Amino acid sequence: MTSVTRWCVRHAWPAVLAWLLLTAALIAGAATAPGPTSDGYTLPGWESARAAELMGDRLPEPPGALVVSTSVPASRQAVAPLLERMNTIPGVTTGTLAEARLSPDGTLAVIPIDYEGSQAARALTDLRDGFHAAGVVVELSADDFADFSPGGVSEGVGLLAAAIILLVAFRSLIAMALPLLVGVIGVACGICLLILLRHLVPAPGHGVAMAAMLGLGVGVDYALLIVTRFRTGLDDGLPVEDAVTRAMATAGRSVLFAGLTVIITGAGILFLGPAIGGGMALSAACGVLTVMLAALTLLPALLRLIGIRIDKRTLPRRHGGGAPLSRRWSELVRRRPRLTGLLALGLMVLLALPAVNLRFGWSDASNRPVTDTTRRAHDLLADAFGPGMAGPLVLVSAQPLGGALDQAARTPGVAAVTPLDATTALVVPATGPQEEATTALVHALRDRLPGPVLVTGVTAGGVDFAEHSFERLPWTAGAVLLAAFAMLVAVFRSLVVPLKALAVNVLSIGAAYGVVVAVFQWDVLGLGTGGPVDAWVPMMLFVVTFGLSMDYEVFLLSRIQEEYRRTGDNSRAVADGLAKTARVITAAAAIMFCVFAAFGSFDDRALRIMGVGLAAAVLVDATVVRLVLVPAAMELLGDRNWWWPFGPKARQARRTPVSVDR
Repeated sequence: MTSVTRWCVRHAWPAVLAWLLLTAALIAGAATAPGPTSDGYTLPGWESARAAELMGDRLPEPPGALVVSTSVPASRQAVAPLLERMNTIPGVTTGTLAEARLSPDGTLAVIPIDYEGSQAARALTDLRDGFHAAGVVVELSADDFADFSPGGVSEGVGLLAAAIILLVAFRSLIAMALPLLVGVIGVACGICLLILLRHLVPAPGHGVAMAAMLGLGVGVDYALLIVTRFRTGLDDGLPVEDAVTRAMATAGRSVLFAGLTVIITGAGILFLGPAIGGGMALSAACGVLTVMLAALTLLPALLRLIGIRIDKRTLPRRHGGGAPLSRRWSELVRRRPRLTGLLALGLMVLLALPAVNLRFGWSDASNRPVTDTTRRAHDLLADAFGPGMAGPLVLVSAQPLGGALDQAARTPGVAAVTPLDATTALVVPATGPQEEATTALVHALRDRLPGPVLVTGVTAGGVDFAEHSFERLPWTAGAVLLAAFAMLVAVFRSLVVPLKALAVNVLSIGAAYGVVVAVFQWDVLGLGTGGPVDAWVPMMLFVVTFGLSMDYEVFLLSRIQEEYRRTGDNSRAVADGLAKTARVITAAAAIMFCVFAAFGSFDDRALRIMGVGLAAAVLVDATVVRLVLVPAAMELLGDRNWWWPFGPKARQARRTPVSVDR
């Protein structure tokens, strides 16, 4: 770290120029040769995957549909010119009015649309938007037609909030601008790198938004910590180069540790399988890696060039009497560790209670806003044909279905069975795709029907993916906990501190799960978001939250350990360490919270859940956990915090310099 910093300081202009050239090259490469997105998934060994292999390229039905609603059936003829124009789009083939599936009352017609690629989907959407006929409503049904707004607004809101927090924390316009500049450059490079790497590793379309969300959240925080330490060095009278070197040797080392931790724990999503988790792990890694590198190489060069001018344009300070709030708070926790600890623990348990009802599933058109054509198409189909029409099941067999059709029709929960050919049939459930009764129906059909008959379709595939994710979550959690424990033991030379850290981190994640269940599954806010949580989100939320919480953990504990080694008084060390870190933890957490909360406005429900879940996790972790629960527990444990049976006693370890500091 010192060698890298010295090179960046001595060659500040070349370092800045290198970053500008790298950014320009990555942007140019991503713009001219973007890698394809891959939003599909396969589950080797699961029934839905075996059925997909049996069907091959043969789809039970075309991927999309035009839903035509009218009170007068004869008015449907008005869409004939629209169908003709749709058929002129390359790669598009539509059915005819005569081939339409009609609702029992004849007021709704569903016309199949076969299309290839996102460009064809956009062209179809444009034609639908331009269609107007008296008494006729047309909507498009398929995920490709969903109105997902392009990114930019959420990122802008998050950056604006971060700027305000940085200005309050630094009271300097230049100091405020540096973390934002480093964060934006790092995120831009990370997104472009991800777009290019999609040529090698399949990644989902929402990976760019995920990389931006994580990159902005951690990138601005990392730069904040380094700039804070640099300004402290200047206040201590150090020359600019020495202040930069010390900031990078302390805060920079912690940023390196924190960034690698987030990347390593984020790789835990690979337990879903490389084909599914590889793209999500890559998205998280690209978002964090580039902002970490920018903080470790670009930022020290900028600090060297700016030097003492970093405090040139400062806001006036208000001088108040008495001890700082952080000091008064640390003394309160020190005097009342049982009361404050129990209150914090009770709040965390209360927030985590809804998590016991966490249900894995998959978002669909019913979770989208009513302004979306696919949501309106879903509602029309559900009203006309029943809720199960939005997610029919598919029966597939290598042999003629024969009597299996009658068995399926007699199964409780089945509304209708429609043969497509001798070996394929559609089964319409009586309940919606997200309801637990539909999940039970999938299992009932698989149990009742003869072995050669397989049950698949989007709904059945979602059931399989949810169960696959639920089975892999304990393995992911175990691997992440084991890796985190090993890293904390290596840093602090203690067994008690890492075990306590794992326990409180799990509480933070449980609280985040509880908020997610309450908001998105129970819909306590009345936003129309009720439904199961997308199956990949709990696992991704676990690995990312755990990695982020490790940053605050190391930051707080390293200062406490430093004070303990200096004084040998655990109680005083906890109070002093908390007093010295509370302000920075609060500012860093506030930035992360605002960035993640801004992403809660995304149209994509899964990304909304991630944004709200991460915001909730950061909020409780940096306030209730780090500022109350951890110091209260360490106050009660006393010298037992530093128990280490494999080497020198704690009193001997006090002579060893602290390896991690900010």
